[in-house]
Parts: sequence; structure tokens; C-alpha cells
Amino acid sequence: MENNIKRIGVFTSGGDAQGMNAAVRSVVRTTLDRGAEAYAIYEGYQGMVDGGRNMRPMGWNEVGGILQQGGTIIGSARCAEFRERPGRLRAVANLLTSGIDKLVCIGGDGSLTGAYKLYEEWPGLVEELLQTGVISQEMADAHPSLAVAGIIGSIDNDMYGSDMTTGADTALHRIVEAVDAITSTAASHQRSFVIEVMGRRCGYLALMSALATGADWVLIPEAPPNLDDWEAKMCDVLARGRENGRRDSIVIVAEGAQDRYGSPITSQYVKEVLEERLGEDARITVLGHVQRGGAPSAFDRNLATQLGVRAVEELLADEPGTEPFVMGIQGNKITRTPLATCLQQTQAVAEAVHAGQYERAMELRGRSFRKSFRTLRTLVRALPHDPTPGQRRARIAVLNAGGPAPGMNTAVRAAVRLGTDKGHIMMGINRGFRGLIRGEIKELNWMDVAGLAPRGGSELGTNRTAPEGGEWYAIARNLEEHQVEGILMIGGWTGYKAVYEMHRLRENYPAFQIPMICLPATINNNLLGSELSVGADTALNSIVDAVDKIKQSAVASRRTFVVEVMGHYCGYLALMSALATGAERVYIHEEGVTLKDLVEDVNQLITGFKRGKRVGLMIRNEHANDIYSTDFMRALFEEEGGDLFDVRQAILGHMQQGGNPTPYDRILATRLASDCVEYLEEQILNGRAESAYIGLVGGEFRLTAVEDLPRLMDSERARPKSQWWMDLRPIARTLAQPAPRSRLETHETE
Repeated sequence: MENNIKRIGVFTSGGDAQGMNAAVRSVVRTTLDRGAEAYAIYEGYQGMVDGGRNMRPMGWNEVGGILQQGGTIIGSARCAEFRERPGRLRAVANLLTSGIDKLVCIGGDGSLTGAYKLYEEWPGLVEELLQTGVISQEMADAHPSLAVAGIIGSIDNDMYGSDMTTGADTALHRIVEAVDAITSTAASHQRSFVIEVMGRRCGYLALMSALATGADWVLIPEAPPNLDDWEAKMCDVLARGRENGRRDSIVIVAEGAQDRYGSPITSQYVKEVLEERLGEDARITVLGHVQRGGAPSAFDRNLATQLGVRAVEELLADEPGTEPFVMGIQGNKITRTPLATCLQQTQAVAEAVHAGQYERAMELRGRSFRKSFRTLRTLVRALPHDPTPGQRRARIAVLNAGGPAPGMNTAVRAAVRLGTDKGHIMMGINRGFRGLIRGEIKELNWMDVAGLAPRGGSELGTNRTAPEGGEWYAIARNLEEHQVEGILMIGGWTGYKAVYEMHRLRENYPAFQIPMICLPATINNNLLGSELSVGADTALNSIVDAVDKIKQSAVASRRTFVVEVMGHYCGYLALMSALATGAERVYIHEEGVTLKDLVEDVNQLITGFKRGKRVGLMIRNEHANDIYSTDFMRALFEEEGGDLFDVRQAILGHMQQGGNPTPYDRILATRLASDCVEYLEEQILNGRAESAYIGLVGGEFRLTAVEDLPRLMDSERARPKSQWWMDLRPIARTLAQPAPRSRLETHETE
């Protein structure tokens, strides 16, 4: 091996998590692109200890076509030998023999603890191998230290250092899909179901799936019931829910749930309690390893991809001897945290739970976790708290505007229930601003929004009507007639513009001098003041699911597909779906399309298919270029491809707006709605009338003044002037490029 060529070893360890393959692909291709050599260590630490064929170079094409696969193609295994020093000594000998002193470890806290142990012992182990003659002095001098980058692969989302761990989002998909299905049969028979989900030491999956599905009760390790007879409280809430019209009862139990004395609360025990105290039939569903299986979600694919790229970049840039670190995500920013800190903080949560220090455990989980738990405690109530005598009851109207976005109903449900529980009068406006013009306003109560959490579309109705002229007077009159004191608009660009106009026209219409807040809900993800809009994640997953199927059909026929996706003039869906599916080209309006681009793409396709390529995938934003349409591209590629490949187009259309919202969109909608209600309440009760757009920025919910719309938006193209996701364009371009000719290339085709 040449001394100036660096080698990076990548391995997966512990329980598998969806997205591990995406991380492996990203690590291998980034390593090769940066001029280093990539080695896969098969079967985790066991392969490291055994050596031989378990440690071998990886070529560009060997990680092709694995983005959508669950599990891990390089395997994972428990390894008792590695826990002892002799096992670690063998592992170091094998790493040195392969010339590897940089590792990317993809796994949970146990796997990363092992990597940190190896880092600490490396100098001593190398010295022992030198003294026993296993390695030469030259080899010892060439590898004085071990560099370690960690990527957390865990469905439990139970480790410090990242808001989300690779696999957690997909696991939530599996749970939510199961609970949605179970709810249907439970309601048909007026039956109770106890759903057991994973989470031995962390209640994240149980808590968030309960929030997303509208479950009626949840039990998690960090916040056990605070009553000795908690069973009575649970059964009372469930019974009163039935009395008020609910036809089913869903209780979600984390596998590590316990009471405040540390005694386990099992799903079997909960079932027995329900049958004994409620006198009804109950069923248990233990979801088990189905939560680990299947194709990763779009979020997990893109998260793992970004983490893999940054892990390699950091390893190659660091000086020898740098402490191990973990790559994670906070908000939408990739972060680096010392591995020692991550392990210490993670262990602190487990110790707090074990010691019965539950308030500290909740504190360590973070503000978002705590607030989600408080929100859920309100949403699972059978009925809201009664207003207190003399309470100031605000009158708050909720409406949807713009195109339909999955998650709108979830946001409406959360807003109505949280507002009603605070004692306020919540009103629904039918059919967006068209209904507000016509006075279609009615009061909504607690049970009016029952069952809305998982439902796509908009039950209130929505449209893209933008008020104008005399319609503003009609709106003002209806607001006065119904004594509306605050407005929550859940929707897209049409709604944002309308609220801006209402704010601008306040001097002409006194009825507009009320607080208003806009909750971003559009699949286009093209709104100011928020990095992510409700509905965009669902649309992205719909695209990825469709493209996965398209790629399967294309492989059998040596075919190229040009897939057109929505987004208006915003390329978010196009770029992120290209990143998640491994498309070799993406066309977005922000970059434009030239004839030169198309000629280069045609030549790339021809070269690839001549080398044995079996499928080509191009993704195009619907307004990428008015002249070079999807059909134009299809015809061009078809003509130039000749007998090498044929070409088809797929315009996905309105399927991207349909379907039940993903867990991410349901949780985001609920959390945003909670903050919106709090904002309007504070404004109204304090006699203020400010208006704002709310959004998720850097992992925090922030407000943007309505009057900032002209400054922050490109109104002609209906997209923000600054878009964070454009920073990911180089990653998509790098990872999707043709395989470079190198001595490590072992296959010619994807």
C-alpha cells in the first residue's frame, strides 16, 4: 500500500436499523471520491476479530442499488470475543494488516462504546503487537493512533448527539401503519388494543407513535404513572372516552415501561387490567422486529447519506490522535459531538430511570421530548377541562388554505383540542378563504375532531382562492359577526399572501386588527420562516415509493425513466427524492436546464449502458424549464439512446398530495399547532394584535413577522429567496456520478 493513500474501514454493529445501507453507500463513495480507499468490515466486530475475507476493499458499484434496502449488506453480529482484551488485540492486528486506522462505526451506544474502547487501547495494543513480533516497527510507526467517526444506527432514538438516529423515522412508519390498521378493526368491534413497541430504555417510539396516531394512553420508561392506582386513572379515561362516542381504545406500551417503583408494566398486564376493570374484550399486538424491517423512509435515507459524507470528510481532515466523534443532526444541520460526551449523556438517562429520578430523565431527554409528552397528556383526555369561573375565553378561528397537504387534519385536531382544553372557543372555517368570504364559520368541539390525526386531505376543506376587491369587506364583516379574536391559518402560499394582505389592510378594516398566525402546510416546502412544511415529508415518501417501483421495472428492460415531480418553482421535492433514490440527474428551476446539460446527460447515459448499466433515472421538477419539458427530455433520450436503452416518462401528479400523513408530518403538525394556540392565546389575553409565520428553523420553532414577506420571498416564483436544502446539491451530484475507473472497481454495473 502507498503510504500517502488513506484507508477508511466502515462496519455496522449491534441491532440493524433502516438506513444503514444508505450510510455504507455514502461512506464508500465519498471515500473513493476524495481519493482514499474504502474497506468494508463484514459482520461487525466479529469480522474485525476474525479478519481475512471479512475485511476487504469496496468499489463504487458494489454499493449501487442498496439505498432502498433494509438491514445491512455487510452484516452485523454480536461478538463476545471483542469485549475481552485478547479479542481487541486480534482486531487491531487485522486492522493494521489491512492498513486501516480510520473507522466509521454505524451502530448504537453499545457498538460505539466498543469503538471508543478500541481508540483508548490502540497505542497499548499496537505496542504489544510490536513486542510480540506480530507487526513491524514500520507498521507501528505508520499507524500510531485510531480515528473513529460514529453514526448512530438505532430505531429507538435513544442516544445523545442527534435529534434523530438512523432508523427511528422508519420504525415510526412501521408502528403508525400498524396502529392505523388496528384502529379500523378495533372501531368495528368496539374493542381495546394494547400495542407493544420497542424501546427498552427509551420511550421515544411509544410517545411519538401515540402522538401521531391519536392513541388513548401511553406508557413509557421515563415518565411512569405517578399514582399508585394508575390503572384506575387509565380505565376511567378510556371509559369516559367510550361514553362520549369513541368506538375503540388504543393503549401503546413501550417494552421498557415500568411503574414509579421500577416494576415492569407489561402489555399482558395492561390487557388483563382492561378486561377486568372495563369488562370488555382486549387484544395484544406485539410489533417486534417488524419495526426494524423493510425499506428505509426518505428521511432515513437522506439522513444516513448526509451523515456518511460528513463522517468521511471529518476523518480525512482531522489530525492524528483526534478524539472519536459522532455525526448527528440538530434541526437540519449536521453536527459533530465528541463520542465520550454522547456516551456519558446517554448513560445518564439510563441511570436516572434506574434510580427513579424521572424528572431528571425527562430533562435529559430534551425540551422537545418533554413538550410532546405534555401535549399528549392533553390530547388523550376523554373531554377537555371545564373553563374556570370568570375565565377570559378567546374566540379563535381555524382554516386551511392553498393546496391540500397531508397533515392539515392533524394540525386542526391538535389546535382545536388544545385550545378547547385551555377554555377557549374554537371555530372552523369551511373551504378556506372562500368560506370566510361567505361566512361559513361554525364552532368545533372536542369530539368534532376525533379521528382526524391519521387522515389525509382537509376535512375543513381548502382551495387556492385569494381574496380581492370587495371580498375583503365581506371577510371583515364575517369576522365581526362571529366575534373572531384570532386566526390560525394552516396552509400554503395562498394563505400566507392572504394573511399578509389582511395585515396590510388593517387601517381600512378594524376587524383585521387581531392576531393571526400561519402554520406552514404545503407539499412544495416553499414557505418563508420554516425549513420544513407539513405535508412535504409525506409527498417525498410518496415519490420515493413510486420511484422504487419504477426502478424495479426499469432494471428488467434496460430502461431510463424521466420522472416529473411537483414543487411548482421550488426544487425541494425533486432534489430530496433524487438524493433518496440515487437518481443520476435532477433538474430544478433554481439551477435551470440548458441544451448543453442535456447533451452531457445523454452521453453519460450512453456510456453507462455500454458498460452494462441496466437502469437510468432522471428526476425533473415540474417547472424546471418551460421549453425542455418532460416529454421533450424523454424524446431526446429515446432518440439518442438508439438500441442501447428505451425511455419512459412518469408524471406522478396529484398522488403526491394524497395519502395519510407520515409520522413526521403528524408530529410536526401537532407541535406547530400547540405553539400556534399558545401564541394566539398570549396575544389575545394581553390585548396585542401581532401576526406571524411560524416555522421550524435549526431545530427550534421560531416566529417571522408577517410584514417580512416581501423581503424574504421571491413572490413571482413563490419560493424563499434563501433555501437551506440547496446546500445538499453537491452531495447528490457526487454520489450519483458514474463509477470512476480505479483499481478498486470490482463491478461494471449497478
